[in-house]
Amino acid sequence: MKVYTRTGDKGTTSLSDGSRVSKNDNLLHAYGTVDELNSFIGVVISQNPDDFLTKVQNELFVVGGMLATPVSNWEKYWKVERLADFTTELEHEIDRMTAELPPMRGFILPQGNRLIADTHVCRTVCRRAERYVVALMEADEAYQKVQVLLNRLSDFFFILARYFHLKENISETLYQSTK
Repeated sequence: MKVYTRTGDKGTTSLSDGSRVSKNDNLLHAYGTVDELNSFIGVVISQNPDDFLTKVQNELFVVGGMLATPVSNWEKYWKVERLADFTTELEHEIDRMTAELPPMRGFILPQGNRLIADTHVCRTVCRRAERYVVALMEADEAYQKVQVLLNRLSDFFFILARYFHLKENISETLYQSTK
């Protein structure tokens, strides 16, 4: 099977139902950014193999699939309640790590080592995906389920970066005001 189809050579692509949309459509921005996030998670996993992060990657494939499917077909192809279940699982993981962390003393700069910096990249790419999904929510509130999951996932990556500081015994660098 060939990888190239030439069907997108005029700037459109197919959704799961076969309908074609512009490659500049907010849907494509949203699920393309989710795909980008998934790749960056792979970078983090390459430095710190972790079963939960692999689970996050699998769940993001579901999110990407949902975003590539018209909302009217979600129930047909996806278990939508899975989003809420995974959001709860993320909250438990955030709480578990937070219990080990010292209290925050200010704004933390995204640095420390490569693993920590790459985890912050995951956080910021996740926030961008969330912004694209918020744009989709303006047309259909069903996307809020995806937005909530991405919001919690970006919180997870923030806490995970702090957790890596703790585990790697690297001090957090705080923002210093220039005033």
